Amino acid sequence: MALAFDEYGRPFIILREQEKKSRLQGLDAQKANIAAGKSVARILRTSLGPKGMDKMLQSPDGDVTITNDGATILELMDVDNQIAKLMVELSRSQDYDIGDGTTGVVVLAGSLLEQAEKLLERGIHPIRIAEGYEMASRIAVDHLESISTKYEFSATDIEPLVQTCMTTLSSKIVSRCKRALAEIAVKAVLAVADLERKDVNLDLIKVEGKVGGKLEDTELVQGIIVDKDMSHPQMPKRIEDAHIAILTCPFEPPKPKTKHKVDIDTVEKFQTLRGQEQKYFDDMVQKCKDVGATLVICQWGFDDEANHLLMQRELPAVRWVGGVELELIAIATGGRIVPRFQELTTEKLGKAGLVREKSFGTTKDRMLYIEKCANSKAVTIFIRGGNKMMIEETKRSIHDALCVARNLIINNSIVYGGGSAEISCSIAVDAAADRHPGVEQYAIRAFADALDAIPLALAENSGLPPIDTLTVVKSQHVKENNSRCGIDCNDVGTNDMKEQNVFETLIGKQQQILLATQVVKMILKIDDVITPSEY
Repeated sequence: MALAFDEYGRPFIILREQEKKSRLQGLDAQKANIAAGKSVARILRTSLGPKGMDKMLQSPDGDVTITNDGATILELMDVDNQIAKLMVELSRSQDYDIGDGTTGVVVLAGSLLEQAEKLLERGIHPIRIAEGYEMASRIAVDHLESISTKYEFSATDIEPLVQTCMTTLSSKIVSRCKRALAEIAVKAVLAVADLERKDVNLDLIKVEGKVGGKLEDTELVQGIIVDKDMSHPQMPKRIEDAHIAILTCPFEPPKPKTKHKVDIDTVEKFQTLRGQEQKYFDDMVQKCKDVGATLVICQWGFDDEANHLLMQRELPAVRWVGGVELELIAIATGGRIVPRFQELTTEKLGKAGLVREKSFGTTKDRMLYIEKCANSKAVTIFIRGGNKMMIEETKRSIHDALCVARNLIINNSIVYGGGSAEISCSIAVDAAADRHPGVEQYAIRAFADALDAIPLALAENSGLPPIDTLTVVKSQHVKENNSRCGIDCNDVGTNDMKEQNVFETLIGKQQQILLATQVVKMILKIDDVITPSEY
């Protein structure tokens, strides 16, 4: 460190930073990067499959999360290493695009890195390995296409969708109620889906949770649930054939916006001011009643006096409703959000067949159900559970199931689960390696070995001897030419995943292989790592 002066004589400090930076080059850099990627994959490996373990993560402010959703685990892990951050982003992009398979994609990437390390030690150039992996991933993706089957379903026959969602839920903590939850997820997706355009807007499905009750009490509500109650305890708790005014303007007399002070020195002046405010508010309420509103939902609050007047004038109201919920209510009831009272008209009111307030347990917990809406496109999944962590984990599980149902509507091709797709791809990639004359064939074979990591992890997590189980299934694949054989995690007694009803979406599996290969290629191409020193 040195002190220097600029042309005005002000001192500044020069830090000789360069010598304090650590630097890794060549093979050392690649090995350090691979070690970081592998360590992240190792953490997630144990939470793969129906018998996978959960992870408990504590945030700096003491919040505890228990989950086995790959994307959530990595999101909450405090990761410093840059390569490990790439793995976090890998699972995030799988979650963002597909929604399911976030653990598998990281395990696969870790396994590819492990195989690449062996090849680097043999002296094969990292670019050749990366090119070999690229060829192998194309072979694997094409092979998945060839072993996939179309799964026909319709709005009336939802069983195929339910079976696939059940596969997703079987690896979660909610697996004991997977049938019921899968049906809820599928019905919710079909309620908001446009089957002709093969398009699903998941924003229209609201997932709400409330502690208390048991997991089996989870229900699908054809409408919106708002975690609010009527603003006054004496307002009616049930309104049939409701006409709803949705307001984003404050429902109370205006505050003086000036900086001036108003002196009120006599009782008469105060009475006049109060009378003026009351008249202003009366006009507001009258305006709502004139256009035919029987319920007011407001984004802002109103004071006690306003509340009392609303109750007297028999206009039920709900206050402090969030912006996202307001939008959903507007979509569901076919209403318009009104920003100013002057713009309130009968056409802008939303319509709902039934608005009711429901109380839970012995507490003062109440929620507002808005059902039988004019536009039934918006639905709510209402989750119950014994504690907050259980509800949060169920929300994450439901999100995965919703995404799987959406993916099946977009593309109804499926492959069989339980590691069968990976084993089949591994055999196909291994066979294709002989057709490539260059050094790349080593990388292609390594890719085939890396694909075996998923079935091995599944067997290991299920308490089966991993290598024995995998070899038996693999030989069955080759002997019977049957791509449906997978790891029998649940000990049903059959390896055929078709009989076990274990399905995964084709686009989800293809995405896993493509994303994992992309990230591994990126990591292999790094040969120089310069990191600043720690202070």
